[in-house]
Amino acid sequence: MKIERTKNVSRNMFFGSILKIYQLLVSFVMRTAMIYFLGVQYLGLNSLFSSVLQVLNLAELGVGSAMVYSMYKPIADDDTDTICALMRLYKIYYRIIGLVVCVAGLILLPFIPYLIKGEVPPDINVYILYVLNLGATVLSYWLFAYKNSILQAHQRTDMISKVMLVTETVKYILQFVILAIFHNYYLFVIVLLLSQVLTNIFTAFVANRMYPQYQAKGKLPREEIQQINRRIRDLFTSKIGAVIVNSADTIVISAFLGLNVLAVYQNYFYVITAVIGMITIIFASVTAGIGNSIVVETKEKNFNDLRKFTFIIAWIAGICTSCFLCLFQPFMRLWVGKDLLLDYSIVICLGIYFFIYELNQLLNTYKDAAGIWHEDRFRPLVTALTNLTLNLISVQFIGLYGVVLSTVLSMLFVGMPWLLHNLFTTLFDKKYLVPYLKKLVRYVIVVFISCVITFPVCSLFHLPDILLIVVRLACCCIIPNIIFFLAYRNMEEFKLSVQLADKMTKGKIRLLKKIGA
Repeated sequence: MKIERTKNVSRNMFFGSILKIYQLLVSFVMRTAMIYFLGVQYLGLNSLFSSVLQVLNLAELGVGSAMVYSMYKPIADDDTDTICALMRLYKIYYRIIGLVVCVAGLILLPFIPYLIKGEVPPDINVYILYVLNLGATVLSYWLFAYKNSILQAHQRTDMISKVMLVTETVKYILQFVILAIFHNYYLFVIVLLLSQVLTNIFTAFVANRMYPQYQAKGKLPREEIQQINRRIRDLFTSKIGAVIVNSADTIVISAFLGLNVLAVYQNYFYVITAVIGMITIIFASVTAGIGNSIVVETKEKNFNDLRKFTFIIAWIAGICTSCFLCLFQPFMRLWVGKDLLLDYSIVICLGIYFFIYELNQLLNTYKDAAGIWHEDRFRPLVTALTNLTLNLISVQFIGLYGVVLSTVLSMLFVGMPWLLHNLFTTLFDKKYLVPYLKKLVRYVIVVFISCVITFPVCSLFHLPDILLIVVRLACCCIIPNIIFFLAYRNMEEFKLSVQLADKMTKGKIRLLKKIGA
């Protein structure tokens, strides 16, 4: 079957970007509504249960990616029987996963109160609330979840995005009405459960309409099932660390510091996550191109591309870091009030976390594009366990500051060095590692200088928060860019990046002219 890759990529990026921006904006409105209509403790509960269920979802890690990957060849060969057999296997696996999540979730049920320090809202039964959240997760596996694989394997995730735009809109409208009129958190969660059901049913309906020839039936050869299981195992161990890191922080904060502190922290982390989500669109759009380049180009060419992308990400992340340091506090005062502010030292830690995370994301993009999951299978797990250990120790001595600092240290001194080692022993020549590290150190120093100069300049202005945000944003857009230009203008990476931007711009101009004609 011939797949229109370029057209599909454009559609997927367009609707994926719309969905991402939509979810970020509306989620921001819903967080605000929850704070003002219910209170900050409910927001903390919401974050806690999301993290607990994310841990339970470890049972899925790797299954979806491995099954979709296994469909690429039979789709290209028009091998309908193999695709149907893969769907049947996927359906069985997801039923088992749903059962595992359900049983594990119920086993965890008696321990839920121990994950919350202090009191919960008086009108809330944490057991009922947890079971409702668990039900939404389990249903996401049992109700036609395997149908997603067909759309993903055919590169039609734009259809999934369209379905979610509709169901998410219905969900948000109902949840906002419930918060504003009934102030009932149980109904809020029930709507979440129903929206998950609608999303799965509508997605399955679209998949059946577009590809009616694919039904879950038939059996695969034993050798192919074993190969799929090996791939799942490698993906599981390579992705489990990220889930533990993201969830452990939330659970530790709730268990040791309480729901109020967790809610305040999550407000800050929500903004960080929103920016990360937007930059992730860049990573997602270049992954296929990187994968193709790894196959057909030389190691030197691929390393030069890595240098170029690292430079671009360091520039973008450097500007964002300056914005976080200068804008976080006035934005939070305007959004949730001065009583829900974190100490500025934690803001600094979050800025450092963001910058390291983005560089790490680029390296992970190369790892995924090259498919070196087996070689990298233990690194995320060791990084996550290091982070969890540091969390449990440091939170008892320096509180929230220790939790954030633990995540930064585990990424900086365990995860990232190990990932660099894996890349430069498997994908690139070892001789490139030292020059690359020198460039990373240079980027860090320049970003540090930029922040040290930008923050004092922003601190000179004493204005109402709205005007202060506008003025500081202008400073953060102008000052770092000037510093970066002066520091990087003679570097080869700067010239290559300018050429790339010029090429992309010309492409858009040609497209606009074609549309106009």
